[in-house]
Amino acid sequence: MSIRETNYFSKRNELTYMGSTQFMNFMKCEAGALAQVRGEWVRPKTTALLVGSYIDAYFGKGLDKFKLENPEIFTKAGELKSEFRNAEEIIQRIERDKLFRAEVGGWHQVIKTGAINGVKFKIKIDSLHRDRTVDLKIMRDCADMWQDGELLPFWKAWGYDIQAAIYREIRAQNDGEIKPFRLAVATKETETDLQIFEFSDETLDEAYQTVYNLAPRFQAIKNGEIEAVRCGVCDYCKATKKLTKNDIRRI
Repeated sequence: MSIRETNYFSKRNELTYMGSTQFMNFMKCEAGALAQVRGEWVRPKTTALLVGSYIDAYFGKGLDKFKLENPEIFTKAGELKSEFRNAEEIIQRIERDKLFRAEVGGWHQVIKTGAINGVKFKIKIDSLHRDRTVDLKIMRDCADMWQDGELLPFWKAWGYDIQAAIYREIRAQNDGEIKPFRLAVATKETETDLQIFEFSDETLDEAYQTVYNLAPRFQAIKNGEIEAVRCGVCDYCKATKKLTKNDIRRI
C-alpha cells in the first residue's frame, strides 16, 4: 500500500512507519505516543498548531481545503478569528521577502520513505528543492528556552534537529546524496521576524545517532514486544492514571 497525502496519517501507516513527530512523541512519553498511534488518544487541536497548519496550507496551495476541514477557525459571523487574521499578516510578511519566499518555494508536501536501523520511516517535506530541504516553522519567537533546568536553543528544545536528521537521511536514501536541511522561521511577534537556519553536519550527526539508537526500541513498543514507559506528567498520563493508596501524599 503506497503512502499518499490522503492516507499519510492512517492508523495502518502510523503503525507501520515511524515519522519525526511520532519519534519525538515517543521520546517525550512512550505510553502516550503508543496510545496516539493506536488511536486510543487523540491529541487536541491547539490554536498554535492550527495557525502553523493554516500557513503551511497556504504555501502548499491547499488553503481552501484547510478552511473547509477546520470550520473552528471562523467566528459565528463567518469571519476568520483573530489568530488566523494574524496568520494572514505573517503570510503577507513572508510574501514581501524575496529570499524567504524562495526558501519556502519548491515542491510542497513531498512524501518519501526509507529505513533507519531496520525501522521504516516516512517523511513529508514542506519545501523540496533540488539542492536543499526546507521546513517552514511558525514560532512565538526564536529565543532560547528553558527545558528540564537547561537553557537550550529553540530548535533543540523543540526537537527540530531530530526532525532534520531524519529528513536528511531518508531523502539521502531516495536521492543518493545528502542535501542540506534548513528551517525557515517566521515569528508571531507584533512585527513578524523572519530567520533562516541551516543545520551543520555535526549537529545532525549527533541527532541522527539518537534516532538510530532509539528507533528499534520505539518500534518494538509499537509491535507489542516491549512495554511502554509512562512519563507521568503529560496530558495522556494525567488523563489515564489510577490512584492507589501509595499515591496519597503526606504534607
